[in-house]
Amino acid sequence: MALYEDQSLKIYNSISGEKEEFKPITEGYVGMYVCGPTVYSNVHLGNCRTFISFDLVFRYLKHLGYKIRYVRNITDAGHLENDGEEGEDRIAKKAKLMEIEPMEVVQKYSVDFHQILEKFNNLPPSIEPTATGHIIEQIEAIKTILDKGLAYEVEGNVYFDVMKYNESQHYGKLSGRKIEDLISNTRELTGQSDKKNPQDFALWKKAEPQHIMRWPSPWGIGFPGWHLECTVMSSKYLGDQFDIHGGGMDLKFPHHECEIAQGHASTGKDPVNYWMHANMLTLNGKKMSKSTGNNILPRELFTGENENLSKAYTAPVVRFFMLQANYRSILDFSDEALSAAEKGFNKLMGSLETLKSIKASKSSDFDVSGWKNKCYEAMNDDFNSPILIAHLFEAVKQINLAKAEQIKITQEHIDLLGQTMKDFIFDVMGLEDAEDNSKSKDNTSDFEELIHFMIEMRNHARLNKDFETSDKIRDKLLEMKVELKDSREGTTFEIQS
Repeated sequence: MALYEDQSLKIYNSISGEKEEFKPITEGYVGMYVCGPTVYSNVHLGNCRTFISFDLVFRYLKHLGYKIRYVRNITDAGHLENDGEEGEDRIAKKAKLMEIEPMEVVQKYSVDFHQILEKFNNLPPSIEPTATGHIIEQIEAIKTILDKGLAYEVEGNVYFDVMKYNESQHYGKLSGRKIEDLISNTRELTGQSDKKNPQDFALWKKAEPQHIMRWPSPWGIGFPGWHLECTVMSSKYLGDQFDIHGGGMDLKFPHHECEIAQGHASTGKDPVNYWMHANMLTLNGKKMSKSTGNNILPRELFTGENENLSKAYTAPVVRFFMLQANYRSILDFSDEALSAAEKGFNKLMGSLETLKSIKASKSSDFDVSGWKNKCYEAMNDDFNSPILIAHLFEAVKQINLAKAEQIKITQEHIDLLGQTMKDFIFDVMGLEDAEDNSKSKDNTSDFEELIHFMIEMRNHARLNKDFETSDKIRDKLLEMKVELKDSREGTTFEIQS
């Protein structure tokens, strides 16, 4: 019997505004899609919180015994500057500034994204598709929507006809908006006069001569609209209807609203049963902003090199801090809050060692089975990690009392308590021991020191025209999955995964 058969999980569904009992389309199987990053800059903490939140969801569903396909995309084309229909593609704009190819921008920041999430101990998704890898499917989807009379083409641009769609469906049902309000609150934007209505959104955009990223289509050379990729990739890998779609709160409108419209226009069905949205982060009670300096990048947390921090914090401590708030709540970062989280994290991890030294008794004063049920009740209540953490600290208290021989506990209950704590701390919450994490960092540092030493040896060999030795060092490093890159500025390296 799978664990999920004995649990009643409830999920807050953004489209109904209520907690609903989770019933997957196919018993025992879950399809989940989460909107991934647009890879034009270093991943920011708000992104990290969203992906840690859905990693918690992924982990708990796996823990319950579901077979789950988790799809998270990489947006590497089509996302314009203002999230609408104007401006440059964010990646193309960065490529121009850096004077490199757009795919170099994509590679650079995709690597950063994966490295940061790995530090946070996020599990990789089952599938991680890219927008550029699905241009053909996006073109086919546009053809379908056009054939159904819910889109139109104007001079190489294809737009979704929101007013036509709204005649039979409700555009705005996820965000709670009415089409009348959207019309009255919309101002005409420059370059959008070819639309029938300002609310219509692009499925395909004509590429101007200066636009770097471009593909052939039945409507001319262009590129897909941002909203379309998620509709195409979610349906390709999860089917026309699937269980869970997640993302940040800022994506609810227009991105997810457009996804619903596109999905229904293509298949006649609402694509998703449960919509989940993670809330935003603030810093010292204010919105995070690069321009004001009220901002911290993940790497700055790990190094402490930021004026908002008094010290560095490990990735497990930061992850633990984030899980102290429900994913739907606003979470405020501050040095004081992180410091308190670090103390709590150390206390929690220390209790696992303390548990090993407790003397077993013939009877128990602590109802471990009842406590275990409370842990599951917390997670079954819309993945309520702060309540779970509160229950874990109740166990910490009982462990300390048992160590001081102020309460009694049997060996059977010690074993059950230890296993349950490990299940929730490591498997479900995805925490790692900070000391183990530090050791891993030290090992990485030693390895990089060795690489630098070998590069110096190779440089010395090249200076003496000993190219045989130089090549041997390069080849040996390549065997160790270290690729050297020579340039005018010197030699750099990249550790391959």
